[in-house]
Amino acid sequence: MTISNRLFVLTIAFGCSLLVASVGSSMTEIGPWYLALKQPSWKPPDFAFGIIWSAIFTMCAFSGWGAWQVSKTSAQKFRIIFLFTLNGLLNILWSWLYFNQHRPDWAMTELYFLWASVMLLIIGLWRMSKIASALLLPYLVWVTIAGFLNAATIELNGPFA
Repeated sequence: MTISNRLFVLTIAFGCSLLVASVGSSMTEIGPWYLALKQPSWKPPDFAFGIIWSAIFTMCAFSGWGAWQVSKTSAQKFRIIFLFTLNGLLNILWSWLYFNQHRPDWAMTELYFLWASVMLLIIGLWRMSKIASALLLPYLVWVTIAGFLNAATIELNGPFA
């Protein structure tokens, strides 16, 4: 693969990552509803979420790009596209449920699917590129932390209607 093709694929990977981040971010309104929620004492400050998600989406882009570079078959390329697309849609859905619909309880149920999709990405890329797979480990850790935070929010504020 030529350098220009590699840069093109990297640009596509970052574009897709930025698209998911932008759509999810557009649904993340830190307004009166969110500010009224009781939060656990261990919740990171709100400004940290943007930093953390930016790092995660950057690692996702490099992960997808790296896996694409070493993929040898169209089936492997399809796997990369399918797994990242599934994960991106689930990531956006969580933001929509939690922030737009004001349903942390529904978001918690959806979070199990989001977590599973990150795990599927890690497993699905492992044979192609251990580095691409390892780049997703912080994402899995963060979604796990987000799950505990989501559960604490439900416990402190539920039920939701």
